[in-house]
Amino acid sequence: MKLNEIKDNPGARKGLMRVGRGIGSGKGKTCGRGVKGQKARTGVSINGFEGGQNPLYRRLPKRGFNNFNFTRTIATINIDELQMAVDSGKLDPKKPVNYQILVEKNLVDKHAEGVKVLGRGELKVALDIEALNASKTAQAAIEKAKGKLTLLESKQ
Repeated sequence: MKLNEIKDNPGARKGLMRVGRGIGSGKGKTCGRGVKGQKARTGVSINGFEGGQNPLYRRLPKRGFNNFNFTRTIATINIDELQMAVDSGKLDPKKPVNYQILVEKNLVDKHAEGVKVLGRGELKVALDIEALNASKTAQAAIEKAKGKLTLLESKQ
């Protein structure tokens, strides 16, 4: 067998539908684009355009408030994720666990301002954790495992 003799199995590749090859082909005449007008042409993106009328997304009232200048992104990590990281050897239980270490070990997002500890799961080793915030269940789980939780001051 030579490289130029290699072929797919019969029926392994299905050909594309050829458009504009007569009405008997199923995609003849308008080629599946309907009829006339702007939408029948290529390169048209008029999603949300309503023919000069004010579009629906501008007619509906705006709700709520988002102050994008002062939003904070805080990474979250659960107790069970910390335990799995300790079990796999990513985290050393003798050293304090803070946001920088979690980012280095790829456990949280690096674009956040800090980390919040959440309480899903169970902690079996005593960890010294430094975080911006922690849920009550997370605090209870850390205390139950004889660990220490230090809440840091935020930048704002």
